[in-house]
Amino acid sequence: MSLSGVAWAVYSLRGRSTSDPLGQTTGNFVRAAPVAVVLSLAALPYLHVKWQGVVLAAVSGALTTGVGYVLWYSALRGLTATVAGVVQLLVPVLAAAGGVILLRESVSPRLVISAILVLGGIALVIATRRARI
Repeated sequence: MSLSGVAWAVYSLRGRSTSDPLGQTTGNFVRAAPVAVVLSLAALPYLHVKWQGVVLAAVSGALTTGVGYVLWYSALRGLTATVAGVVQLLVPVLAAAGGVILLRESVSPRLVISAILVLGGIALVIATRRARI
């Protein structure tokens, strides 16, 4: 998870300077696709796959992830690195809220406590930042 966080930070910092979020994201996907294909082919003997599932996963993954990255790169232009990092911390809370609202997932005490802790951490960063200004 730490490596993933560092990779996302590098990805975000590099994306701040792009003037073409769609082109940059498309290029990133094109460069990543061969690696994904090779890894998928290596795992193929161990998987039970249906082509319909593969197509749906690829389309939904490419579309939703691609659109999300393009929006993120577009939004980064107006954010400082600190604010961008704080905004990223909202993603798990938003995803959980989406699951509850759209998929009727249950609201557990663990979910509520986790959301409160994340939002509290974000509030501390914002309050500390405002106190310095």
